[in-house]
Amino acid sequence: MTSPRTPHRRAVIDVGTNSVKLLVADVTLDSVEPICEFASQTRLGSQLYSGMTLSDSAITRTAKAVTAFASKARELGASEVRVIATSAAREASNADALAAAIRDSAGLEIAILEGDTEAELAFYGVATDPKLEGKPLIVIDVGGGSTQVTLGYATTVIFTKSLQLGAVRLLETLNPPDPPAQADLDRCRSMIRSVLSNGLKRELSKALARFPANPESFASGGTASVLAAMHLGLTSFDRSKIESVAFSSADLAQWVERLWKLPVKDRRLISGLPPERADVIITGVAILAGAAEFFGINKLRVSTRGLRFGALVR
Repeated sequence: MTSPRTPHRRAVIDVGTNSVKLLVADVTLDSVEPICEFASQTRLGSQLYSGMTLSDSAITRTAKAVTAFASKARELGASEVRVIATSAAREASNADALAAAIRDSAGLEIAILEGDTEAELAFYGVATDPKLEGKPLIVIDVGGGSTQVTLGYATTVIFTKSLQLGAVRLLETLNPPDPPAQADLDRCRSMIRSVLSNGLKRELSKALARFPANPESFASGGTASVLAAMHLGLTSFDRSKIESVAFSSADLAQWVERLWKLPVKDRRLISGLPPERADVIITGVAILAGAAEFFGINKLRVSTRGLRFGALVR
């Protein structure tokens, strides 16, 4: 009989609103040891929010990326390849077209996650860090189309909420000039506060009433990892360094102000910021800063372990 401590090599392909990401890892019952990680920005959610329909070109780009990643996972010996999809696929009226394209191209079925499931998996992914065992946690996962908020302990979720607030969604809604004006930033902040307050206030107060004071707070997702890399001036991915970063509310506010004053061409020159993310980083960081303000978080740590790690252990 195989022990639950015997590692199994598995892969998950995460089809997000902004990018497709691959994680191949050796997995036991409660731990994930990454073998390789790749990302390809396909911007599946591009132009989605005007008519809630995925474009043919976005579907084609995404299916091509999934097929390449599935091939890479098998080359690396993954016995299982799971494909999950999040906000863009969840909301699109033609998600079946995306599923068919991936099925035809990669021979794989996709699982479109409900918002609460996405939030829980992001939480459990962060909690694979053994240093967090038994600790009360708040996890804020900012994606391209949605933001997930989860409270709990390493093995128990007590509150979860998925909000229609994401970096791509917000950027396309605001459609700011380049560079943005102060009025555009003010409008962005107002929209973030409105979504957080309307989506969380009543439910969250009940959850916090039975939650310990001063939980550890984490940001997961691409925006958080990229911002940490920018903060450190990294030119390559380094998990240990990224996860050493903790942002104060002042740090986040300073990054928001800096990024919103720069045109896209200058943002592309910032160390740690992939050039293809130079447009969407302004709304992603504004969401992080707004969430930290809403929760009163003075120390927001960064985790690289969110959704895909959770999908492998759960």
